[in-house]
Amino acid sequence: MRALRIQRGMSQQALSDKLETMAIYVCRGSVSRIEDRQRTVTDIELYGLSQVLGVPISQLFDPDAQ
Repeated sequence: MRALRIQRGMSQQALSDKLETMAIYVCRGSVSRIEDRQRTVTDIELYGLSQVLGVPISQLFDPDAQ
């Protein structure tokens, strides 16, 4: 997820803000913990991340995805 976010030129805060516009509340700190694999992701968060990052959900499960 971190690589996808960086490729899109987004900060963790920008990602958090875009999710918030979809009524998905993931603070910047939670984005960091998700990227560090220290926090699980709910189904709605997974959907929102795929939409904001513009990738299929399945790509978020592939650690080598670019």
